[in-house]
Amino acid sequence: MSNEQLENLRGQLDDVNMKLLDTINERARIVQEIGQVKSVSGQKRFDPVRERKMLDMIAENNEGPFETSTLQHLFKQIFQASLELQEDDNRKALLVSRKKKAEDTIVDLKGEEIGNGSQKIIAGPCSVESYEQVYEVASAMKEQGIRLLRGGAFKPRTSPYDFQGLGLEGLEILRRVADELDMVVISEVMTPGEIAEASEYVDVIQIGARNMQNFDLLKEVGAVDKPVLLKRGLSATIDEFIKAAEYILAKGNENVMLCERGIRTFEKATRNTLDISAIPVLKQETHLPVLADVTHSTGRRDLLLPAAKAALAIGADAVMAEVHPDPAVALSDSAQQMDIPQFHDFLQSLRDSGLYKL
Repeated sequence: MSNEQLENLRGQLDDVNMKLLDTINERARIVQEIGQVKSVSGQKRFDPVRERKMLDMIAENNEGPFETSTLQHLFKQIFQASLELQEDDNRKALLVSRKKKAEDTIVDLKGEEIGNGSQKIIAGPCSVESYEQVYEVASAMKEQGIRLLRGGAFKPRTSPYDFQGLGLEGLEILRRVADELDMVVISEVMTPGEIAEASEYVDVIQIGARNMQNFDLLKEVGAVDKPVLLKRGLSATIDEFIKAAEYILAKGNENVMLCERGIRTFEKATRNTLDISAIPVLKQETHLPVLADVTHSTGRRDLLLPAAKAALAIGADAVMAEVHPDPAVALSDSAQQMDIPQFHDFLQSLRDSGLYKL
């Protein structure tokens, strides 16, 4: 074969490559249109029956020289890339996505802005036990310039025999203390039926880890005019976490904060495993503020400080930690709560590290 013939064949091959390129991209455009139609109609993007039909068509019409198995492998790669393309389109459409809104969402909590670049501390007891208990913790917080008060009135517990919280009485205590000390109340609701009543007392509705995929609850808090703090589920992927937040935004509530609170892994040294990498991932993928709950992620008061330093260093908009006047007699989670002197030392160590300024 002469060099001229070789060049002619190479030229033909280049032409075929360009035709393949155009054809594959044309296929991709059609796939995107199909994905949009499926999204509107609520259909699943992956259709195994349709994929099998296409692979059978390839087998029936293949005349070589490629083996049918080889061509089917190539087309499976194209099918997979097409599916990923549809998923990318879906992410672009999400209201929580950076691709939908490039600028950071800033949630205003009665003058305390979360997500504006100034990192905050959220603190308070695990469970509301009495007015005196909450007031003592809140006073210590106010002394340190901290206004974001968290406390559990409704407590989802693993055992039905553990303390479940004071309910409405707990919310009344939180509101009373907050009004006296000019604080912001953050507390959890567990059912859609609790939202209306709780909204009279709380400034921020918290959705706990066990309710992250309680879709009826997410829809209901999406329809109220209250900021929402959404915690990541115990075994939830980041994608599932983002989609849970989307339920809230889809109902019109844009004041949503995401909270990484540790996930369940095989490790037993800590209560959960703080997924520290989730914080920058969530901040890159979404425009929402991202918080870190160092108490529930570690379950150990001796690890609260290093975990908080890590969270602040990697970009968390706020850190949550639990404080109790006397953790030894706390009605829930005594091992993970700081007493008030430890809380003061905790804050001072964060300031000394340069990671927290107030």
